[in-house]
Amino acid sequence: MALIWHRLQKLVREELRHLTTIQASDRAWQMPLAAALATGLPVLIGAYFNRLDYGLVSSLGGLTFLYLPSTPLHHRMIFLMACAFGMTTCYALGMISHFFPVAMMPMLVFISILVTMITRFYRLAPPGSLFFIMAAAIGAYTPVAPLQLPLMVGLIAMGSALACLIGFIYSVYMLRTRSPKPVEPLHAPTFDFVVFDSVIIGACVGISLFVAQALQLEKAYWVPISCLAVIQGASLRAVWNRQVQRILGTTIGLLLAWALLTLPLNQWNIPVMMMMLTFIIETTVVRHYAFAAIFITPLTILLAEAATLGRHGSAAALVQARFFDTLLGCFIGFVGGVCLHSPWFRERVGRQLRRLIPLRLRS
Repeated sequence: MALIWHRLQKLVREELRHLTTIQASDRAWQMPLAAALATGLPVLIGAYFNRLDYGLVSSLGGLTFLYLPSTPLHHRMIFLMACAFGMTTCYALGMISHFFPVAMMPMLVFISILVTMITRFYRLAPPGSLFFIMAAAIGAYTPVAPLQLPLMVGLIAMGSALACLIGFIYSVYMLRTRSPKPVEPLHAPTFDFVVFDSVIIGACVGISLFVAQALQLEKAYWVPISCLAVIQGASLRAVWNRQVQRILGTTIGLLLAWALLTLPLNQWNIPVMMMMLTFIIETTVVRHYAFAAIFITPLTILLAEAATLGRHGSAAALVQARFFDTLLGCFIGFVGGVCLHSPWFRERVGRQLRRLIPLRLRS
């Protein structure tokens, strides 16, 4: 009994150490400020024209700024514009699947696999494929008429273009004081890292959406987003840490979201609030994910729900639903992470998967 108690104490201390470790970061304050402008200005413009819903769609494109690398200016802009194209395309494909419900899950699986392959091939830094797939998932659950599709895709494209403009101005300013990092050559892609991992991640995203639809959840896309955020860990320990931190941060964040949603919100203080949350998130996320998740939760709720707040139930019901969605997504993501980092699973499933790949493409 004493041995079991000693091991339990050791386990608790280890988990607390991982939970309370604050990472060092040299991120300048100008980056969170630019990120806040990229996501907040479209909402302010939408508020000015009394179309907050349009501004929120463009704000989703503003997330493109978060993929800005620290390389020379020419590489930054090519990279950022490629991400802007990817964000717009994913949202458009997601919206198209909205008109064909039977194709919604296969489309999200296809997007998840393809985007994860591309981001892994080019070694895209965190948030990796997350925002691309989030854009596709939100687009799939955006109720619009078919003739509005070009308008909605144009809105996110304009938000992405604004993010590129802000990224250019920010880069020109920062490169005056900070030397750019060299463009690292791409490593030779491997089947396991690029193909196998992407297929398993895409399958888990599809399973999470299927479960959410089977449970008839109102906003089913929250489940695959939470699943993806957890399963992307580089190791099983990273997956576990991400799950624990996301659940803990989301729990506290939902309380913060509930408090914010009880305030008298209008079309002007919503974008200001989103900009403040973005600034806090981008300042802290590189240091402590759980703390940043406290503010990620209300931001994502505002991003997806601000245009319809007050029309579909109380704030408490909304917060409760998001908490259940997060728990379900994290659980499926953790199970997927266990499979993804299991040598037994990788060897057996990977062998079957390799048979579907032509010999000249295997590595």
